[in-house]
Amino acid sequence: MEWLLLEGKVVAYLDLRCRVVYIEKVLVSKIFHNKGWSCTSDIQKPGEGRASKLAKRVIACLDVRTNDKGDLVVTKGDQYDVRENTGENEVRNLGKPVELAGQYYIDGADEVSFLNITGFRDFPLGDLPMLEVLRYTSENVFVPLTVGGGIRDFTDANGRSGADKISIGSDAVYAAEEYIRTGVKTGKTSLEQISRVYGNQAVVVSIDPRRVYINAPDDVEFKAVRVTNPGPNGEEYAWYQCTVNGGREGRPIGAYELAKAVEELGAGEILLNCIDCDGQGKGFDIDLIKLISDAVSIPVIASSGAGVVEHFSEVFKKTNASAALAAGIFHRKEVHS
Repeated sequence: MEWLLLEGKVVAYLDLRCRVVYIEKVLVSKIFHNKGWSCTSDIQKPGEGRASKLAKRVIACLDVRTNDKGDLVVTKGDQYDVRENTGENEVRNLGKPVELAGQYYIDGADEVSFLNITGFRDFPLGDLPMLEVLRYTSENVFVPLTVGGGIRDFTDANGRSGADKISIGSDAVYAAEEYIRTGVKTGKTSLEQISRVYGNQAVVVSIDPRRVYINAPDDVEFKAVRVTNPGPNGEEYAWYQCTVNGGREGRPIGAYELAKAVEELGAGEILLNCIDCDGQGKGFDIDLIKLISDAVSIPVIASSGAGVVEHFSEVFKKTNASAALAAGIFHRKEVHS
């Protein structure tokens, strides 16, 4: 075990078997540069959930799409809406994908994730500009790269085109629904195929749920939780309805049920978003993240809502999330290295 000192004070320890447990507040201001975060003795850890065994990571996410001029740009939405509130209603442009990925690598990001947010229309690994983004990035960025958006099978002639992980969204929801309905693993879904060809560790399932408030947990057939903040009519419970097609369509399956199913189908990691929190900068949905990270044994990445550095320490302290992902807070340089 190694101790990390700052101005003579022990602020973190580094256990060689488990690199990270918790980010101490004094370290968060340099969130990208401190790779040996851990827990000080006066911090209460959450109950040991099965998803908490790996090192805590900070992941920079780049939402990539074609703007109105046909150029690939990094953008960021508010509750998944990426267009500016102007007369032109143009796509919000926050920079070039390769340049931003390189900067986040230099700043110390543990991973970089590319999400083609028009992927439900265009298969990203068959898209030449997206292929070039991945190739150029992989030549200069030496941390794990994830790509997702519209992926439906593993038949990419270029392999993973420089990506270390592949993120599946809508197609994983359909696969989970069918698996829950029949109890049969067909081996034909994209999730199962990619897991079999590249290994579980290469498959990330991205879950896009929306909070649905209810009065009592038995009001629905899906797993519900008591929420920290009551709903608009004083509701004390909520379930999390999964969506597809970039949050446009709700599905009859909850985030809890989906997470359990995709783990059985071969997912190696879960990227847990929350439409209600996306772009709001008010913090992660702790209720949701705790629910899912306590339910599965694979790593859970907390996403949506980071607005200040304390939100990262909060999610690691209160849940068993293995990583925290953010986009806008980094693009707008609200967290400085």
